[in-house]
Amino acid sequence: MKLAIMQPYFLPYLGYFSLIKQTDEFILLDTVQFIKHGWIERNRILSPNGEPKYIAIPLEKHSQTTLIKDIRIRNQEKWQEKIKAQLVHYKRRAPYYNETMNIINEILSYETDSIVKMNLYSLKCVCNYLGINANILIFSDMNLKIEKPCAPDEWALNICKAIENVKEYWNPTGGAAFFDKSKYDEAGIDLKFEGVNLNFYSQRRGPENFVPGLSIVDVMMFNPPEKINSMLDDYYFLTNEEIAEKKKVLV
Repeated sequence: MKLAIMQPYFLPYLGYFSLIKQTDEFILLDTVQFIKHGWIERNRILSPNGEPKYIAIPLEKHSQTTLIKDIRIRNQEKWQEKIKAQLVHYKRRAPYYNETMNIINEILSYETDSIVKMNLYSLKCVCNYLGINANILIFSDMNLKIEKPCAPDEWALNICKAIENVKEYWNPTGGAAFFDKSKYDEAGIDLKFEGVNLNFYSQRRGPENFVPGLSIVDVMMFNPPEKINSMLDDYYFLTNEEIAEKKKVLV
């Protein structure tokens, strides 16, 4: 089985969805400390002037040690309407505005105060739209007994061991500097670092103004599902030499 594990991001970029599509099981790790101003409660779209701008879910106040699974949405605010308003300007340029807004409306109508459940629902809605048969699980709901991690790269390793039938573990390329591949080799798990080629697609502003790496929302606004799937399949793995270079940079 091919496994990937990520924290639960809000309407993330292409690379996140590629991991979901290319693996057999995708786990949302929610039992670690929530880090403020990451990708869990927000992501980037285009603003009317073509610059990146955040759409965000407001959160209740919490301590610095609060786990992701215990983070709550501040539903007293009309944040759903704010997000919709931030997307209205796409209507003038985006050929798939109506299709995308149907998905956004479905996501934003989901009633929960859990950021994890909201993000899970949003991921499933997008995957359904794209025709991706996604198997996405929440770690805290799995009741897995794992060894206590002694290093950051051991969360994934110990989860893989607990599931038992994991043959490949896929991680984004950004984590290559922090993982000790020998630990995974010893456990019989093939560790792969996957990246997606964030190639140009028309944002109706010209190639010189293209902004890559935005939320999947932007990609959906300008591309049909079949084209997006081609983007998700345009991935690569880091070579051992490239992994070694990333480790050198970290040192």
